[in-house]
Parts: sequence; structure tokens; C-alpha cells
Amino acid sequence: MHHHGYLWTGLKARFDQEALRRPPHPEPPPAGSRPELIQRYREVAAEFPTVDLPPLETTYWLIKPRSLLRGTWGEAKEASSWLGERLAEYAPRFASERERDTTRLVRLVNSAAEQLRSGADVSYGFYLEHPSYLSLAVVTCSPNRSNTELACPAA
Repeated sequence: MHHHGYLWTGLKARFDQEALRRPPHPEPPPAGSRPELIQRYREVAAEFPTVDLPPLETTYWLIKPRSLLRGTWGEAKEASSWLGERLAEYAPRFASERERDTTRLVRLVNSAAEQLRSGADVSYGFYLEHPSYLSLAVVTCSPNRSNTELACPAA
């Protein structure tokens, strides 16, 4: 088992483009559907695997381009340390003072280490100064227990 880290920051309005953050339905719209529905399905099907936006389901980071991968670790402790470093780096920009609390951040890192050791994925999101957003995720591979059919990016 190993872990892959992902980080995204950007405008909250872009993060809110949920159609591009969810995989397309496995079945395309039926023949005879409205042309705009068919066109939108095609757009989402083409863009979802390549767009840099964080997927709604953490496991789908695995199908994103390798260029979005921020690190790979063999141990949960290493992956959670990366999370801790990113939290410390971005904490001064968190919109909420409560989220900047170092005790709370340490608890998040410790919780992440436990979850990753168990084979789960970890995903955290934070509002930064308006109107930005930070998404951090670590996805477990070999295989991912949420979706065993997704291929793991070679690391």
C-alpha cells in the first residue's frame, strides 16, 4: 500500500463548478435527448479526467493527470507529514481563526495518519482569504478500497 498527495488552490467560484468535479454518468443520455444535454454530457466526459479541479469523490484523483500528483509515499506517516507541512504553510491564509488553531491542525494530521494506515483516503478543504479555497487530499493505492477498478498512477 502507498499514498498519493494532491493539492489544489483557486477561486471558490471555480471550485463550485460541480459538474466538472463529478465523473460523468456511466450511460450517456439516450438517443433523442435534447441536443444541449448530449453536448453537456460530452463536455463533462471529456473534461472530467483532465481538469485540475478536485473531484467530489477523493478516489477519482487517481484518474487525473500525473502532473497534478504532489507526492507519493510508502508510509502513512510520511503522507500525513506532507499534509501537516501543507497545513502549516497555508494556515496563515485560512479565513477562519478557528481553523488556524495549531492544536486542531495537529489533530487533523494525527487523524489522517490513522485513516491512511487503515487504507482510507483523506480529504480536507479550507476557505482561504476571500474568495479562494484550498483542497488537500491523500489517496491510498494498491488498490484503492473505495474504487478497486481505478488504476493507480505509477509512482
